[in-house]
Formats: sequence, structure tokens, C-alpha cells
Amino acid sequence: MAPLAQDLRFRGLVHQMTNVALEGRLDNDRLTVYSGFDPTADSLHVGHLLQICTLRRLQLAGHHPIALAGGGTGFIGDPGGKSTERALLTPEELAHNVQGIRSQLQRYLDFGPDAGDARATMADNSDWLAGMGLFDFLRDVGKHFTVNQMVAKESVRARLDRDGEGISFTEFSYMLLQAYDFLRLFDDHGCRLQIGGSDQWGNITMGIDLVRKLRHTEVWGLTSPLVLKADGTKFGKSETGTVWLDAARTSPYLLYQFFIQCEDSVVGSYLRYFTFLPHDQLAALDAVTAEHPERREAQRVLAREVCSFVHGTAEMERAEAAAAALFSESIVELDEPTLLDVFAEAPSTELSRAQLEGEGLLLVDLLVETGLAPSKGRARTTVEQGGAYVNNRRERDTKAAVRSTDLLAGGYVVLRRGKKDYHLLHFT
Repeated sequence: MAPLAQDLRFRGLVHQMTNVALEGRLDNDRLTVYSGFDPTADSLHVGHLLQICTLRRLQLAGHHPIALAGGGTGFIGDPGGKSTERALLTPEELAHNVQGIRSQLQRYLDFGPDAGDARATMADNSDWLAGMGLFDFLRDVGKHFTVNQMVAKESVRARLDRDGEGISFTEFSYMLLQAYDFLRLFDDHGCRLQIGGSDQWGNITMGIDLVRKLRHTEVWGLTSPLVLKADGTKFGKSETGTVWLDAARTSPYLLYQFFIQCEDSVVGSYLRYFTFLPHDQLAALDAVTAEHPERREAQRVLAREVCSFVHGTAEMERAEAAAAALFSESIVELDEPTLLDVFAEAPSTELSRAQLEGEGLLLVDLLVETGLAPSKGRARTTVEQGGAYVNNRRERDTKAAVRSTDLLAGGYVVLRRGKKDYHLLHFT
């Protein structure tokens, strides 16, 4: 196994570090390291997964990880990466979100006693920020930074440079609150390293400065690249198509599909970011992608590994089986939520269950009604030529009918023409 610093470099996880001597510390010392997670929703998403995996890598190498839920800073909101002011959350919303994030992080890091000195810690900055008085904050934190220094930070400057926009004092103060987090974690836990995405560099260095000024010691920062889609856009909670780590928001099947459908241009990076596969296997998958992209072997490995890490092996296997059911008669084994996930993008029609009584509905008529065939003549031809399927069962009889015995998950029938044209019938 490669040394930790070399592994992080190989995986492309080092964007910036405050001192290159940190690499030696990562390999030879046992550091306490933290990463913060803003509770702007009650679930984390795949954009957070990189930092979660990095904390896990550090823990496996013997370091002590702290997962910090921003129950205090969540009242303010990080201006980084945003062009407009964030909506303020109520205390009740924040408490709900923090609890959701806590329960998720406990699945990915080892908080048990068997982890020894590397046992993970959960912290919430509301524990020290909520009771801090304004005068204490201005005297103990604010006096150590100049406005010039704060305005120079990219997260602030980007907002100030936008015509008609600006930044409130509320969000302007965010970096000072995060800097105080680092100081408190240093005092309370001996934390010497903060990690985060590259958009957190300004906030991280503010914390390093505060610890240096008040405790006269060196602490470090390490940032990783932002996780980007193939089109260069950032994953985020406020964007459409967010892929959540909460199964109730994004099912294991949809998470599996997200990664299995990713483009060749990003699959190599995602494998490095989100899996713990050894270097030689990653290099082999790179080679397969370059030489035989049609196999999509790297995507399948990625989907299996990420889905297993996020939801467990059993759910990954269910998602894999559901994906295979798209083209097989095992579709009859899917439950309703999974069936609806599998055919979420297929057109659908709602019909009365009473229509299935007696002789049922002729397949030829249904092909026309759903638009899978333009006319009854074309529908008959499709059936005769073996291009019509009911629940992925090929049907060659032009007099075949759909009956109640064909219902899937209590009320659905899947029609298919050819290889890719699906239509979901819902009988109520």
C-alpha cells in the first residue's frame, strides 16, 4: 500500500496545502484532522462524498478525524460559491438538518472503540458559537483580521465584483466564525489539520492565521479539487439533479445509475475520488476505458463501489439487479419504488384497472394508444416481427391481450417496442 501522501497525490486529491512539510506529517505522525459540513439540508450529497472519503482515508492511515456539523455557522451561511445571499434557516430546520447529517456521517467513519486513537469524533460548532457574545467575538476574533484581508478572499471578492449584488455583514463574518472553529478544535481536541474543497481555501487559511496569532503554533490546511460534472459544473444542493446520499431522496438504484452513466472523461477521476481501490486496479481500468470504452467496465466498477460504500452491499446488489431487469423478465421481481425508479424517464399512461377484466386489453391497441406504434397495421407488424414485449416478455401473437395477471407491483405493466422504447402503464 502506498504512503498516504503519495496516495492522495495519485488520486488527485491535493489541490493546495499550506506547507509541503505536511506530507511528511501525514505519513509519519498521527494528526487530528477535521472537515466541516454545512447543514443547509438534512442530507449530504455526492459533492460531499469526496471529503467524506478523504476523512476515511486519513482514519485508515491512523489519523483522528473530526466531522464538524455547522449547527452554528449554519445560521449564517457560507458565501463561497454563491452569487446571491443564502436563505436563513430557522433553529428548528437547522436542528433537523444537523441530525440528518450526523446519522449519515456515522455510516462512513468509524466512531467505535475498536478504532483506538483513530476513533472518529462528531462535533457541532453551535456548542461554542451559540453562547458567544458579540463583544467577545469582536474582541477575541475580529481584532486579529483586517477588512482588507477579508475582502481579498475569493469568496468575498466574487460577490463584490457582481453588478447589483453585494454581501451582507452576516455572510461577510462567516470566515471569522469558521476561523474560530479551527481555534476551538485545536484547543479542545489538539486538531492540527483542516481539509476541504478548493473553494474553502480562504476560510481555512483564516483559521490557520488565528491559531498562529493566539496559540503561537503551526497548523495546516489541505484542499482537494471540487467535484465537477463532465460539463464542468459543480455538484451542489441548490442545483437541479442533485444526487443525495439519503436513500429517501435519491434511491440506491438512482445513485447506481448516476455513476454507471457518467462520461468516460470523468470516470477515472471519480474512481480515484470515491473508491478505495488500489492503484494498479485504477490504472487497469483507465486502460480499459481508453482501449474499449464501449465495455463501460470502469463505470460498472465505480457504480458498485460507490453504491456499496453509501448504502451497503445488499442495496448495491438490489440496484444492480434492477438495472439488469430493464432488459429481462426478472422485472417481475421489482417492488413498486424500484420499478418506478427504473422507468422514471419512460412515458406513462394511467388506465382503469376495470379494463383488464374479462378479455383484457389487446396488445395491438395498447401499442397504438401509448404511441409505440402509429397505427394498428404497424402494431401488428411489430408484434409479428418479434419487436413487441409485455414486461420484457416477447409477444408474437397479434391477438395477445394484457390482463390483470400481467400486473407488476400490484398495478403496472411495462410495454416495450424494440430495444429501447418503453412505456409504463399504471392501472388504478
